[in-house]
Amino acid sequence: MPKRILVVDDEPDMVTFLTTLLEDNGYATLTAADGEEALQMCKSEKPDLVSLDLLMPNKTGIKMYRELRKDDEIKDIPVIMVTGFGKDDVPSMDFKEWIQKRAIKPPEAYIEKPVDKDVLLSAIKKALG
Repeated sequence: MPKRILVVDDEPDMVTFLTTLLEDNGYATLTAADGEEALQMCKSEKPDLVSLDLLMPNKTGIKMYRELRKDDEIKDIPVIMVTGFGKDDVPSMDFKEWIQKRAIKPPEAYIEKPVDKDVLLSAIKKALG
């Protein structure tokens, strides 16, 4: 049975890109358009990994990530943050470092958009063991 990856992103083009890439590489995919929907899916579907955008409506990826890590039922699901928010957006701050210092448990990987497919697939393989 293929590993299931929950793709969380509010940009339809990014969801299509990620789900196609993952499915072409043997993964099953689930999708959510915001953090609220993603948390519900994590609880009901128990994906093997979450690909998480940070800036979304309703509940941001940051809030969703913090809630996921505090919930004993789902806190161990590996998370790869895939976001367009990088060092160039706020030059005085390394956003990856900021997340890692404030997170209960740092994400398994942090990948900036545009996504390098080989980097993403390698991070997923490493996170899934």
